[in-house]
Amino acid sequence: MEKIIEKTIYASRWLMFPVYVGLSFGFILLTLKFFQQIIFVIPDILAMSESGLVLIVLSLIDIALVGGLLVMVMFSGYENFISKMDMEDNQKRLGWMGTMDVNSIKNKVASSIVAISSVHLLRLFMEAEKILDNKIMLCVIIHLTFVLSAFGMAYIDKMSKKKYLPH
Repeated sequence: MEKIIEKTIYASRWLMFPVYVGLSFGFILLTLKFFQQIIFVIPDILAMSESGLVLIVLSLIDIALVGGLLVMVMFSGYENFISKMDMEDNQKRLGWMGTMDVNSIKNKVASSIVAISSVHLLRLFMEAEKILDNKIMLCVIIHLTFVLSAFGMAYIDKMSKKKYLPH
């Protein structure tokens, strides 16, 4: 009975597979949104102000950061929780694949969230004259919370690794 339970629990990791496939659809949607923004800005590019163009570029950077985060979570999560990816000899394996454990994924996700939040905050500052001061203050507080959380998680991870190192 114990072996059946263990095999069932171990096999249940495949229930995460549809989640990773769903994330790949999310990545497709992000890619479509990226090119939609480029296509819609092209006709107005010569009439656009420099700050307007910077805001568009920041939006594109934001999409790229979220896309990178999605790829990292999809690949690392799949390899950590489901199965190692078998790559053909003629395909190049990404350098970080197979090297990220759950803690390093968590830290990279946290730092990506800080980067994404930074881009949003920069966009907010660029349009500061149109935005209420209390909204800007709230966004700064939220961003600082993300920063402190990322530092806290990295510190805890460092301390837990130090605890298990031989003296």
